[in-house]
Amino acid sequence: MNIVVTGASRGIGFELVKQFAKDESNRVVAISRNQERLERLKEECMLANPGANVIPLAIDLASDKAGIQISEYFKNQKAGVDILINNAGAIVNKPFDQLTAVDFDNVFNVNVKGVMLLVQSLRPYFKAGSHIVNIGSMGGYQGSVKFPGLSLYSASKGALAILSECLAEEFKSEQIYVNCLALGAVQTEMLSEAFPDYKAPLSSREMAEFMVGFAQTGHHFFNGKILPVSISTP
Repeated sequence: MNIVVTGASRGIGFELVKQFAKDESNRVVAISRNQERLERLKEECMLANPGANVIPLAIDLASDKAGIQISEYFKNQKAGVDILINNAGAIVNKPFDQLTAVDFDNVFNVNVKGVMLLVQSLRPYFKAGSHIVNIGSMGGYQGSVKFPGLSLYSASKGALAILSECLAEEFKSEQIYVNCLALGAVQTEMLSEAFPDYKAPLSSREMAEFMVGFAQTGHHFFNGKILPVSISTP
């Protein structure tokens, strides 16, 4: 399978690539801005499985050039995309009155605009049976508990949820499936930025193990769904 994982340099994205790379038949394209961490990720995958096929791409998804860079790679490789996991995320933890237009752009550019542009750039490479998995948050799930300081982050994940529903309709006739996983508390660097003293009940590795299975088979059961994946929110 040809798999694309964004936000691969840390947390859940890092663990997702390691899980997918256990299968030598997978080609895993790992995307992040951080080249050094991507190289370390590839090294870890190769140590665990010398036959691992991991391709690190250092790309800033918030850049307008990102789509062109990614599209060029797939064009040159003549490869399709079986699974895309839009895991990259940005967070701002500030009281509402202190938020700025720059904060808004930083969060929405990564969490919403970046997803839109990436899906557009990979559009020619999806096929019947491809599965796009957008990684949302319980913070962006309607009716869930909300927390002070996270209004922009939660709003962006709410927008991602609606975008996921719309994309599923856009691509339905071609049997390209789109779902959104609204994650609860997982012990990641991002969680620590939002809740410094909180200890989550799930590790990045545990969540990644679930997500790998969902990415491979979830579209047999769901399409256009926002699915809470949470046993706890702080």
